[in-house]
Amino acid sequence: MTTAPDATTVERPETEEVVQPELPWVTIVWDDPVNLMSYVTFVFTDYFHYSKAKASRLMMQVHNEGKAVVASGSREEMERDVQAMHTYGLWATLQKADA
Repeated sequence: MTTAPDATTVERPETEEVVQPELPWVTIVWDDPVNLMSYVTFVFTDYFHYSKAKASRLMMQVHNEGKAVVASGSREEMERDVQAMHTYGLWATLQKADA
């Protein structure tokens, strides 16, 4: 018969390390001189299934501010989204979201 160790014999690490959840990653679409604004809006509605209003708002942010965060999630998801944006001919990158 085996017995479980009592609380006085169990070793516990003596660290005060705080584990923070991994920050989400974001996909950023950048302005470019090639793609029409209507095409960028189409891409956002076609790929992300955003409403026409949301897609237009993001497209205007890309146009006016030079970039827009269009999605957030795990690194793997954002890598997939960036690759998809490249397939559509848009310039996109991913980065860790700001804390």
